[in-house]
Amino acid sequence: MESDSYTVHIVDDEEAVRKSLAFLLTMSGFTVRVHGSATAFLGIAPTIRKGCLVTDLRMPDMTGVELLQRLGDAQAMMPAIVVTGHGDVPMAVEAMKAGALDFIEKPFEDEVLIAAVRKAAEELLVRPDTAHSVPEIHARLEQLTDRERQVLSGVVAGLPNKTIAFDLDISPRTVEVHRANIMAKMQAASLAELVRMALLAGIEPQNVPRRSTRI
Repeated sequence: MESDSYTVHIVDDEEAVRKSLAFLLTMSGFTVRVHGSATAFLGIAPTIRKGCLVTDLRMPDMTGVELLQRLGDAQAMMPAIVVTGHGDVPMAVEAMKAGALDFIEKPFEDEVLIAAVRKAAEELLVRPDTAHSVPEIHARLEQLTDRERQVLSGVVAGLPNKTIAFDLDISPRTVEVHRANIMAKMQAASLAELVRMALLAGIEPQNVPRRSTRI
């Protein structure tokens, strides 16, 4: 979709962040509009015909999750990307349950955000997303070993590698290897895509078993 045929709406309570993101996306050819609060954005959201949303996850008036839920209630949902800080992955998973297309962890490269916005724009043409059908996801899950499934549960729950390693009584390096294998077998290009596939398959984040047998 041509970048001038839709508007990217940036919602963040920090002015410096809004200006930085707006500058980046404007210089990349996007039409951008900024909003200083989720409440302000909700006031105009029902009037938006073609738009994408880039929103911070933690804001003082309401969280990014609450914003998406309110958009859904108002039947004003649009392709949305949530920006999250380190340690907010469980909250980001909740945002995806509420309808977010993607989440990006800070700090991130400019190209990562630009690619995510372009992907969101494609959603304006064809929804729902058909990139990964549920049967295909289940077929990929069948390729995972029991240990990889345990690691996947920890990853989707937002646990860091060190915590997963401690709970499974394996080394952090082994967890990294399992994560790489999971990403390859699931054909996931990012953590957000992996989480999205897990949610489509009905996998709920769970705590991994503690102190399993070392492998």
